[in-house]
Order: sequence, then C-alpha cells, then structure tokens
Amino acid sequence: MYIGAEMDLLNGLNKKQKEAASHDTGPILVIAGAGTGKTRVLTHRIAYLINSGKARPGEILSITFTNKAANEMKERIGQLIDYDIDRMWMGTFHSICVRMLRRDIERLGYEKNFVIYDTDDQKNVVKTCIKELELDPKKYNSSTIRSIISSEKNNYNSPDKFISENYSNFFMRNVGDIYALYEKKLKICNALDFDDLLVKALKLLQTNPDIKEYYQDRFKYILVDEYQDTNNVQYNLVKILGKREDGDSNVFVVGDDDQSIYGWRGADINNILDFEKDFDNAKVVRLEKNYRSTDVILNAANSVIRNNYNRKGKELYTDFEGGEAIGLINTDNEKEEAFMIASDIRKEFENNNINYSEMAILYRANAQSRALEEGLMALGVPYKIVGGLKFYGRKEIKDIISYLMLIQNARDDISFSRIINLPKRKIGPKAIETLSQYASSQEISMFEACYDVNQLGMTSAATAGIQKFVEVMELLMVKKDALPLSEFIEAVYEDTGYEKMMHEDQSIEGMSRLENIQEFLSAAKDFEERYEQNSLEDFLAHVSLLSDTDKTDETEKERVTLLTVHSAKGLEYDVIFVAGLEERTFPIIRDDGADDDLEEERRLFYVAVTRAKKRLYLSYTNERLVYGHHEMRAPSRFIDEIPKEYLDKPVSSAFSKNVKRSSGEFDEFFRGEMSFNRMFKSESFIDEDIKIIDVYDDIKDEIIERPSKLKSDKLTTGDKVRHKAWGIGVVVSLSGEGSDQKATIAFDQKGLKTVMLSFAPIEKL
Repeated sequence: MYIGAEMDLLNGLNKKQKEAASHDTGPILVIAGAGTGKTRVLTHRIAYLINSGKARPGEILSITFTNKAANEMKERIGQLIDYDIDRMWMGTFHSICVRMLRRDIERLGYEKNFVIYDTDDQKNVVKTCIKELELDPKKYNSSTIRSIISSEKNNYNSPDKFISENYSNFFMRNVGDIYALYEKKLKICNALDFDDLLVKALKLLQTNPDIKEYYQDRFKYILVDEYQDTNNVQYNLVKILGKREDGDSNVFVVGDDDQSIYGWRGADINNILDFEKDFDNAKVVRLEKNYRSTDVILNAANSVIRNNYNRKGKELYTDFEGGEAIGLINTDNEKEEAFMIASDIRKEFENNNINYSEMAILYRANAQSRALEEGLMALGVPYKIVGGLKFYGRKEIKDIISYLMLIQNARDDISFSRIINLPKRKIGPKAIETLSQYASSQEISMFEACYDVNQLGMTSAATAGIQKFVEVMELLMVKKDALPLSEFIEAVYEDTGYEKMMHEDQSIEGMSRLENIQEFLSAAKDFEERYEQNSLEDFLAHVSLLSDTDKTDETEKERVTLLTVHSAKGLEYDVIFVAGLEERTFPIIRDDGADDDLEEERRLFYVAVTRAKKRLYLSYTNERLVYGHHEMRAPSRFIDEIPKEYLDKPVSSAFSKNVKRSSGEFDEFFRGEMSFNRMFKSESFIDEDIKIIDVYDDIKDEIIERPSKLKSDKLTTGDKVRHKAWGIGVVVSLSGEGSDQKATIAFDQKGLKTVMLSFAPIEKL
C-alpha cells in the first residue's frame, strides 16, 4: 500500500458516495435512493477500511439480506483490493447468527449439531401438534398457526406468556398449547426454526456478557444493508453488537425508508427513521443521484412518494434528461389487459429492439399472473415466473435433504417421518404412529425409539424394515466423517435405495426428477470446491438459508419476467409494466383504511416505478374478476398522483373503444383469432393476504368515463333487480344524486351490497 492508495479507491465515486465510504468513526446512516449505487458505496467502504489499515478483514461484520448480495459484494471487494477477505464475516442475519450459535449454543441447552427447519418442516411439526392435542385441523390451520408462532417469537413472547395473555379466549388458548408443544418438539429434535436463529442468537448475547464482549471487541466496524427492512430482533442484534460500552459505535447502515415494503412480515420502518435517536451523534448522508432511470420516471416517482408523511425526505435526480412519457393502458377486464400488455411487449421487441429478458410485468398479487400468462401465450411471447416452485422445494430434493438432516442430527423427527418408508420398506402408517407415540411417551426421538422396536408389537415385516433402516443410517453416519461432501451425498443416494427407486420410474416426470438429483449432486460438488468450510452441517446451513431470490433459476434467457412487486425489489429492467393499478387491487385497501398500510402500498408502488430504466407502462381495468365475481374498479389513486405532463393519454383496448363486449364474446374472439383453444379458463384465485371489501368506493365521473348502467329515475325502493355476478336482489334504499347515486340491495345469496348505479352491472326486473 502506498500513501493515498485508500483514496484512489474512491476516485470513481460521486461526492456523496465518497463522503459516505470514507466516513471515519462513529455511527452513520446512508439514505440510498433507488439506483443511487448503494452496493458500490458498501463495497468501497469495506475496501477503504481494509486498505487504509483501519480494520483487518476479520474485524468487519457486514450484514446483507440475501446470500446472493453477500457473494456479489465479496467479488466486488476482491476486485478492488488484494487482500484475503475470507476472514470477514459477511452474510445474512440468519447466516451470521448460525455461526454464533454453532460456537456457543450449548450455553442455551442445545447441542452444536442442531438442524434448521424450513417453512415446510415447521408446518409439519404444527400439524403433528394439532393431531396430538386432538384439535380440528380444519379449524386450526397449520400455516396460520405457524405465522402466529413466528410473530410471537419475534415479539419475545414465550408460550406461557401467550397462553396467559389469551386465557379467556378458547381458540387462542389452544393455539398457545400448540405453540408450547411445538417448542417442546423442536427441543427434543435439537432443531431450530428460522425465527429461532435470530431469537436464540440475541438471547445468547443478552444472557452471556462474555460472549457479547467477545463479539463487540472482535467487530470494530459493522455494516448493515437494507436497514429499512430490519425487524425488532434484527434491530436489537445490531444495537447490542454495535453499541459498545466504551461509547464507540462504528455502525454503518444503508437503506431507503421509501422502499420499506415488508411491514407485513415484521419489518419496522421506525428502525431507520429513528436511527439518530438510537445512536448519538449519528451522521446522515443522502444518495440522491440515480444512475438507472430517465428523468420522467424519477419525477413521477418523486411526485408519488411525496404524499407519504413517514419519511426522511429526498429527491432523486439523474443526468438522463427527458425520456418517454409513461404509457397508460386502460381495458375493460383483466383478459383484455393481458392481451394489451402482451401486444405492447411484442412492439417493444420488434420495433424498439428491446430484448424480452429486459422486460418485466409487475403485479401486486400472485393471483394476477394467471391472466397475464394466458395473454403472453396467446401472442407467443416467451416468459418466466419468479415465485414458482423453486429447485430446493421439489420433492426429490427435499427427500435427499431430509436424509442428510437426519444423518447430521438423529433427533430430527420431521426428517425421520419423511424418509423412514421412502423408498418403501414395509413400514406402514400404523408402525410410524406406534413409533411416534412411544417416542413421545419416553420423551426421546423417533430414531432412538427404533432401538426398542422389538418391544412395540409391530409386524415382523415392519420390525425388519426399521432395523434395516437403522443399520443403513448408522453406516452413513460413519461415512459422513470419512468421505468428501459430494462423495458422501452420492453414498446416501445409493445406500438408502433412493437411486434404485428413481431409476425404476421411466416416465418423463421420472427422468426430470433424475435430472434434478444430478443437479443437486452438482450443487454439492460446487459447494465443496468453492468453500473451505464444506462439512455436511455447513452445506445444510447453506441450503437452508438460501432466499427465494437466491434460488431463482438464472439459466432462463430471453424471456419476459413475471413477478410480484415485492419480488422485484433490487432488480431493474429496461421496460416495466405495472398491471392491475386499480383501487382495492393496488393499493389494497383494508377495512380500517389505516394510514400506515396506505403509506406502505405507496412505497410499494414507488419500488415498482423505480425498477424501470427506459420505459414505464401503467395498466388498469374497469372490471376485474375476484373470487369468481365481476367487480367494478376505479383507477388507482397513485396514477392520479403523477403529474399529467409525465403521462401519455390512456390507450384503450380495441375491444372496448367502440363496443362493450362481454367476457364470453372476448373469449370467443381470442380463441378464434389466436387458435389457442385452452385460453382463459374460469379458475380464479388471489393471495391470502388480500381482503376484498364488498362496498364499492366512491367513483367520480372525472376519474373515469363510462356509460350509465341504469338510470336513477328508473329505480325505486322495493324494485327487483338482477346483478351480473350476484344474482337477484331487492332494492333496500337509494342515496346520492345523479351519477353519484348508490343503491343498497339485499341479494338472495350474497346479502347486502352497496353499488354505484352508474357503474353496477344490474338490470331492473
């Protein structure tokens, strides 16, 4: 290193980026707007600290939100400086906590070879608990209860506290009993769920002063990416590690309060808004120069997000002046919307030479993808969906992983139950149930219970099958420490009989599953070669901690990407289509109309807009099929918050310009013109987190012009009417005047509904 070498590293940064990266000591908050180069600042900051001698790699803790981001940052740092950075702790909160727990979890009464249960494993444990407590599985939904347990853990509520707080509520008290049994089972299995990784690590630091001091002394500098997405436990982890008793707090957090979109899963925007209160004398640097989008797109984004109150405040700007106006697409229904979007994608591809891989369709709820897929297929536009069944969620991969998890930790009952009779070993459900009951009564694992199988009164075939299974597993447990990782996994695949079972299936699906297994073996080999710490427990932790983004198949090329706005965060495309921009679709309006919910919806829209680099399209429909019913829709308020000079005039579908076609007529046209006979089936669904309200919002004439469905002077109280989706009903009351007149109608099957007469698809009988 030569004098000034550390400053040479910063020459490529702009003034604000350089100010942040070269910050000396003390806490600092970097407000990094979309496309302003926050990863560049983080990597240069770390390189600067090492190259200037302020810290050795092992004295730096860098926390990201995906393993993919951590690997990218390591590669970039390696290109900036010639240092061995493997000693640096860089990874997600969960992976960092795993390292801490592997070292000291025995202080909390667990063994170091604990396994990590993913979401499916957790649901299976919950289902087992529901069954053992003899509760109705239809009433006690495993997914819902798993979410409740997760929330309680992140709020530091123990099962006893939860039961005490909900004792007068019969249902919730039973949920508390499930929670208590769930925790007991995890402890018996020496297993942790994802929430435990954070909660147990925090408890370790809070209850063991020597461990806390060890990490505080070790990490001279702490850097946290995406700070706006931290939840309560993550916030406390940063605080306990970063606030040293000597007063030094070299905590460097980067985030964007305007992109805080995970409140529904526990993220607290106040963590970033209150940073200066939590860390005295904190410096604040704003990165506002955007290197991604055109001036038009940024001005639109700035105009919308200004309507939020809970924000630090910033204005994105760019050197890319001008840009094309934002396209507006207005159609009658979601089928026409899909066709129009697909048509515009074809035009961008054919006329403007935009590759399909540089275009994406964003939507608020996964349910919207169905119609969009059909539209793309009809016009022959290739596409891929982010959020489908991921590689590590496929059955054959989960099976092999379960074998590995049981070998790593013989007390893992969930993995045991999954593979004890896979391949078939004549061990039926009754035998497994007997094992489970015996293990529960003795408070031992099911694998341990196998050693007493001769005492359990099973059939000779089941007894022999269990004994053979134990022999195979014991041999593999020995091989685990004798073979390299990839060879060991191949041995598991062969010795358990799983390979033979796979080769017996000669169907196309079977061959596909074989290819998946081969890819898994390749992944193990790659892990073995890339990482110095490549034991089985390291590999299992690596697989368990992969996020949805990390697992996305990147081999797909030249395809339009379909994904939710949440999944799109951190990505960018030349052309973006935001579909379904209607009230109650985007934004989703809850019953209580909470301001916080609306502000998060607006931040979500801001994220969607700022994914676009060159061209942005906003699409909305006049009617949408929801839960099998056609509901009228008003354009999203977010469109109205964009100044008109940045918007094109709405382009209406050819199907609705001159004549209003029914959905049936549109289907017939589509099938005839496109020769696509499997299009537009009647199935409809929507995300669980979307709650649709029955009463229509007020719709003003100036927002959208549509012909009246029924003249107000032709309807009186007591009249019988027929609604297109809700059937026959009786008018109970009328209110309002002119085009704002509403009718409250009692429908035979749907109860009371309030509709706008100028829009509702009703006729007088």
